[in-house]
Amino acid sequence: MGKRSDSPIILIGFSGTGKSMVAQGVARNLGWETIDTDEEVVRLAGKSIPEIFGQDGEPHFRRLERQALAEACQKTRVVIATGGGAILDPHSRVLMRRSGVVICLEANPGTIYRRLPKEDQSPNAVRPLLATADPMERIVELKQSRQAYYAMADWTVQTDHLTLAETCQEVVRGRHYWLRSHQSSGAPGYDQDHVCDVVTATERYPIFVGWGVLGSLGERTRQAGLSGNAYVVADASVFSLYGDAVMTNLREAGFGVQSFAVPPGEMSKTLNTVSNIYDWLVDCRAERGDVVVAVGGGVITDMAGFVAATFLRGLSVVQVPTSLIAMTDAAVGGKTAVNHPKAKNLIGAFYQPRLVLADVQALTTLPERELTSGWAEIIKHGLVLDGELNAFLEKNAKKLVKLNPEATTEAVRRSVAVKARIVSEDEKEQGQRILLNYGHTIGHGLEAATDYGRFLHGEAVAVGMVGAAMISHELGLVSPEVVKQHRDIVKTFGLPISCCDVDVKAVMKAMELDKKIKGKAVRWVLLEGIGQPVIRQDVAKQVVAKVLEELLGV
Repeated sequence: MGKRSDSPIILIGFSGTGKSMVAQGVARNLGWETIDTDEEVVRLAGKSIPEIFGQDGEPHFRRLERQALAEACQKTRVVIATGGGAILDPHSRVLMRRSGVVICLEANPGTIYRRLPKEDQSPNAVRPLLATADPMERIVELKQSRQAYYAMADWTVQTDHLTLAETCQEVVRGRHYWLRSHQSSGAPGYDQDHVCDVVTATERYPIFVGWGVLGSLGERTRQAGLSGNAYVVADASVFSLYGDAVMTNLREAGFGVQSFAVPPGEMSKTLNTVSNIYDWLVDCRAERGDVVVAVGGGVITDMAGFVAATFLRGLSVVQVPTSLIAMTDAAVGGKTAVNHPKAKNLIGAFYQPRLVLADVQALTTLPERELTSGWAEIIKHGLVLDGELNAFLEKNAKKLVKLNPEATTEAVRRSVAVKARIVSEDEKEQGQRILLNYGHTIGHGLEAATDYGRFLHGEAVAVGMVGAAMISHELGLVSPEVVKQHRDIVKTFGLPISCCDVDVKAVMKAMELDKKIKGKAVRWVLLEGIGQPVIRQDVAKQVVAKVLEELLGV
C-alpha cells in the first residue's frame, strides 16, 4: 500500500499511553473507523487476553496479534490501536511501516502506572505481563526493552501533560506532516532501509541502514530537499575505496561534486585540518545552499560535521558512515567536534545532519582492528539501554564477528534505533543522553593520556565499560556476575578488558577535563543491572584510583 491520504493511522506505544481512547478520538475527528487489535485478538480466540496467556501462552497471543494487525492494515480510512507489544514482532514492524503512518504515544513510567486501572496495579493484573508483585518495576523494565522498537515511529507524541483532545490533535498533526513529507519527496510507499527518524525540538531527519545501499546516496540526498554542490570530505583510505562511486552517484543525481581527502586517524581531528578544509571551501566558493557529504569513520563524521556547522554559519551535512562506531554512534545525533591537545572533543557544536545513510556492506573493507573496535558502541547500547539487544549480541556473536549480512544489519539497525531514541529525547545532553557516555569517562581518559596514538576509540571504551562495571560493583550497585558479564561479552568480540603501561595519574588528570563534569565533579554513568543505568556524582577518587590500578595492571 502506498502513502495515500486514506492510509491507516497506526498507533503504537506502551500500555497506558492511551492508544485506544486516542484512536477513537482521532477516528471521530476524521470520520474514520477504529480498530483495536487487542479486541480483535479476543474475537479471534473467543476468550479473554489473560485466558489466552494462561492457557495458550504468549507465543500464541503474538500469532493472533499478528493476524489481527494484518487484517486491520488491509483497510483504508482506519485508525488502528495496537497492543503494547505488537512492535516486538519483526513481521508486524515491517507491515506497519509499509501500510500507513506509524505514530507512537509516549509517556513516562510514572504516568503509565498512574493511568493503569487499579486491577492492573496488583499481582492479578488484567494485563498479564504486568501481573507481578511490583508492576511499576515491571513497567520500567518492559518499556526500556521495547524503546528501540518504538523509535521506528514516523511521529511521536509525548502524552504526559496533554489532554485527550490535545493528544488527538498532535496525532492528526503528525499525519499531516507525514503526508506532506512523502508528497514533496516522492518517496516510495515502503522503504525497508529506513530505520527511524531522529526528531528534536528543531530538526527531523531520517536514518537509513542496509546492506549495499551506498548507490542510493544521490537519490536520498535529493529527496531530503538538497541541491547545488556537494563537497565530499573523506579520509584518504576510505576515499580510495568509495570516492569514485560516491562522486559518480551524486553527479548522476544532479549535484556538482568536489572532494577533499584527509590523512586517516585521530591525529587528523584537529583545528589545523579544519582550517585546511575551510580554505578549500573558500577556494571552491561554497555557498550556504550547498551540502557537505561526510564519508568515513567517526573522525570524519565528527570533523566534517563541525566544518558544516561553522562554515558560512552552517551548511547542510549528509553523514555517510563507513565504520561501526560511526554508524551506531558518531554519525547519529549531531555531535560534532575536534580534539584539543589536552582532551578529546573539547571543541565542537551540536549540529544535526539532514540524513544518515549507513551501508553495512562497507564494514567488509575495514581493517580487522578497526572493525573489532566498532563493536564497543553496540555492546554499550545493549549493556546500558537495551537488554534485548544485549541478548541478541550474546546469542549471535559468532555470526556478527564474521559479518553475516543479515545478523550484522539487524545489530546495526537496533543499535541505531537506541541512539536515535535517546537523541530525540535529549538533543543537547541535558538529561538522558549522558547515558550514552557509559565507559567513555575512562575511555577518553585513556585516549588523552596516550596522546590519541595508542588506542582506537572502541578499544578505550571497552576498557572503560569494564571499569565502569567495576566501579558499580565497588559502590554496591551490581553483583560480581554483572562485571563478569561485561568482561565476557567484551572478550567475545575481541576487545580488551584491561591494558598496561598507562600512567594512572595521567588518566585521572584527563578525566578531570571530561565534558560530563558538573560542579567540578565527574558525572559517572554506572549500572544497577544490565539495561539499568544510573548517574552518580559521589564516586570517591580513591574508588576510581583503585579500579584504574586494577585495569591498568599497576
